[in-house]
Amino acid sequence: MEIKEQNIIVEKLIVKVNHYEDFKVVKNNEKVKMVREILSKADWEHAKVDMVRPADYRFIFQFKNPDTQAKAVLYELWISPNKDQVELVIDAESKYVQLDKKSSSEIFKILTGRKL
Repeated sequence: MEIKEQNIIVEKLIVKVNHYEDFKVVKNNEKVKMVREILSKADWEHAKVDMVRPADYRFIFQFKNPDTQAKAVLYELWISPNKDQVELVIDAESKYVQLDKKSSSEIFKILTGRKL
């Protein structure tokens, strides 16, 4: 299923107030496609995880076409203690994955515009 015309809405945790605020919107279709590809190839575990702190970032895919009847999935992203990998959780679906270093680096760069 080819999905066209999407953005990724990224929010960043503001630690002092324990609140998320809008951080970035990824509008480049190629970058959105790359993130989708990394997520689809990830080896997701079916597990309910309880992280020790709130996610560093969270993001959703947003369709530009309001007629699209797809439910938004909230991805939560944590940076590993070594700052070389990311961990992702889809809480609503009880899914967890720790991406390898290459995928972590790619997805982090696209979502934040910064190096991991």
